[in-house]
Amino acid sequence: MKLHELQPAEGSRQVRNRVGRGTSSGNGKTAGRGQKGQKARSKVRVGFEGGQMPLFRRMPKRGFKNINRKDYAIVNLETLNKFEDGAEVTPELLFEAGIVKDQKDGIKVLGNGELSKKLVVKANKFSASAKAAIEAKGGQAEVI
Repeated sequence: MKLHELQPAEGSRQVRNRVGRGTSSGNGKTAGRGQKGQKARSKVRVGFEGGQMPLFRRMPKRGFKNINRKDYAIVNLETLNKFEDGAEVTPELLFEAGIVKDQKDGIKVLGNGELSKKLVVKANKFSASAKAAIEAKGGQAEVI
């Protein structure tokens, strides 16, 4: 077989059936949907189960979902020890280093673990203990 002899396998390339294009097409008028009834209609409501109580109504609902909630990617102090002394740690740098997989709505630094280096850390939020620990080492905690 040569390059110019290549062709798709038999039956792998089918032409799409265009329904509702006249009676002689074989799928005209009712477009292959039959006469009336639910299946002949253009749409059924999402989650409709034929009159049975739908799943989303059967499940219990509790509490309150805040649509304005911010979801922060969390970074602990002990993970910041990967960087050199005196480095400026930004969200972009954390993402490139693989410490943060998804930046979400921002980065929050928590005070879990020991920080052994002087760093300038730029993040969206800091816990009080994290901020104190960074500044105790002579670094800076900048809110962006």
